[in-house]
Amino acid sequence: MLNKEKITSRKEKAIETKKKIYASADRLFRKHGFDKVSVDSIVEMAGVSKGAFYVHFGSKNALITALSVDFVQQLDLDYKSYLESFPADTTASDILIALVGKIADVITLTVGYDVMKVIYEVQITKTVNTEAVLGYNRDLYKIFNNIINQGVQQGEFKTELTVDTITKHLIMAIRGLTYEWCIRYPNFNLKEQALKHFGILLTGIKKQ
Repeated sequence: MLNKEKITSRKEKAIETKKKIYASADRLFRKHGFDKVSVDSIVEMAGVSKGAFYVHFGSKNALITALSVDFVQQLDLDYKSYLESFPADTTASDILIALVGKIADVITLTVGYDVMKVIYEVQITKTVNTEAVLGYNRDLYKIFNNIINQGVQQGEFKTELTVDTITKHLIMAIRGLTYEWCIRYPNFNLKEQALKHFGILLTGIKKQ
């Protein structure tokens, strides 16, 4: 019984240590960017030892990757929950436009410019594994794919292009718009431009 209590206590302490490292790293990365934050500064803010850091993460890059995965997964869960609120008879085009507006709101109001700038920096420099953000296995890609597939099955969208092709181009459009927002910040209204751009894209795939 005593041994089980000790094991439970160690596990709880390990979980707490990992949470402290996560929280400290997230705060420092948002403020200074990935390159300017060291493992030493993370453990100092977290109040843990350097050895404890390496028990949980093999390197700073491993921590950044873990944070990115968690961050993206939470965003995609939020998008899924948002779509579940729509009535069953909502058209695919209306769902798509609503989702694009939601994504623009999340990027500008929740994620913010500073974090997006760091995310693009990491993607461009490839200093960490960005598969969680860029990969086509990401839930956001699947969400777009399901919407387009719904539109095709219901006869709303054309069938000349495959669902996967349309989906990939829509994802590229979101990334391009977000990049444009980053380089023109704060003089670029992401939501306004995204809704306008996707309205144009929809005219190309909707049946007349």
